[in-house]
Amino acid sequence: MNEWPNGWSGDQSGNQYGRGSGSSQPEGARAMPQVRRDAGPGRPRSEPPLPPHLSPNRGSVPPQQSQGYDSYNSGYNTGQVYGDGGGRGGHGGGPAAAGRGSRPAPNWGRRIKWTVLTLVTVFLVTSIATYFWADGQMRREVDLSKVIDRPAAGDGTNYLIVGSDSREGMTDEQKKVLHTGSAEGKRTDSMMILHDGSNGPTLISLPRDSDVVVPSFVGSQSGKKFPAQGRHTKLNATYAMDGPELLVRTIEASTHLRIDHYVEIGFAGFANIVDAIGGVELDIPKAFKDKDAGADFQAGTQTLDGQQALAFVRTRHAFAASDLERTKNQQKFLAALAHQTATPSTLLNPFKLYPTLSAGLNTVITDKDMSLWDLGQMFFAMKGVTNGEGKSMNMPLSGNIGNNLLWNKTKVAQLVQQLNNDEKVTVTSD
Repeated sequence: MNEWPNGWSGDQSGNQYGRGSGSSQPEGARAMPQVRRDAGPGRPRSEPPLPPHLSPNRGSVPPQQSQGYDSYNSGYNTGQVYGDGGGRGGHGGGPAAAGRGSRPAPNWGRRIKWTVLTLVTVFLVTSIATYFWADGQMRREVDLSKVIDRPAAGDGTNYLIVGSDSREGMTDEQKKVLHTGSAEGKRTDSMMILHDGSNGPTLISLPRDSDVVVPSFVGSQSGKKFPAQGRHTKLNATYAMDGPELLVRTIEASTHLRIDHYVEIGFAGFANIVDAIGGVELDIPKAFKDKDAGADFQAGTQTLDGQQALAFVRTRHAFAASDLERTKNQQKFLAALAHQTATPSTLLNPFKLYPTLSAGLNTVITDKDMSLWDLGQMFFAMKGVTNGEGKSMNMPLSGNIGNNLLWNKTKVAQLVQQLNNDEKVTVTSD
């Protein structure tokens, strides 16, 4: 029998928990508010009031009936005090877990953006610094303003590329290894005109034994003007007479093709560049030897180091048509060198780029107006010859006088016209 006043249930303060029960059993567990047991320091913990039959003062609180709170009974007696709807078994996923401080998910889009911006900035700064460093290493020693009576400029850009037998900076041991000899001064071992235009690059070898007439010129050192005397000589002899300026003057007078830039490299620089890029792979169709140049090659594809490369481009005694065969080998090798140098594996690899630039720029001599950009354009144009985008040929010949080779004047005039107009070259060497 219910000893409490009819309809009264709860504590003495009047808070109602239910309507009472007439049963002798205690009231079931009441639904209790969810509580954060892990409230942070300084934050009060909210505890629910205990059921009357579990209260420390239960002697003063009569048993109560449960009405409307049966859903809480399912977990109360098994320790699931805080309800059965928010977690697994009352652990981890309930209100306590929800109250813990959680770390926000990383913003990957922002991280990627800043990473890319950082890499781009580093690349740009490094590239600009490298450019100015390399530009400062160039040896701009040839003054084309000293060349007189120059032909009008045509379309495209014409580079005169000269390989000299300069031993500058070489030790006696290097001269021995490279089979260069110890001759004083320097002469031209190879001369090529590279035309870079909209119809692809054209590489034209000028045999060093070409017969030319020495034109009037102004001495590069004396400033004195020397009149033309109708003297015939080999083309490479004009270089020995008064250096690059007279060589350019003679080529322009003989062809009426304006030379825009001059590039020269000696023995040591050539070998150093090849070694800096790790050698040049080349297919040699036929075995040959040349004791004077230090050449001893087997047929087949092989990688040439600096010493072997120099021997390859200098060899002439192993061939019947010595100078013409040598010019073909020089074209083939220089195109392969440019093809393997102007690649991402070299340009984007500082461990190959810096040694290559150091080896080349310290020994390459250019005209005063040539920029590092112009030099790069020349290398990429040379690479285009190898890729099949352009054409390589010898200057057309018509015969010889003694040991001097005569140019075919009709074909040379047609070739120069096509180059000046930046047309596709149809002239052949034959």
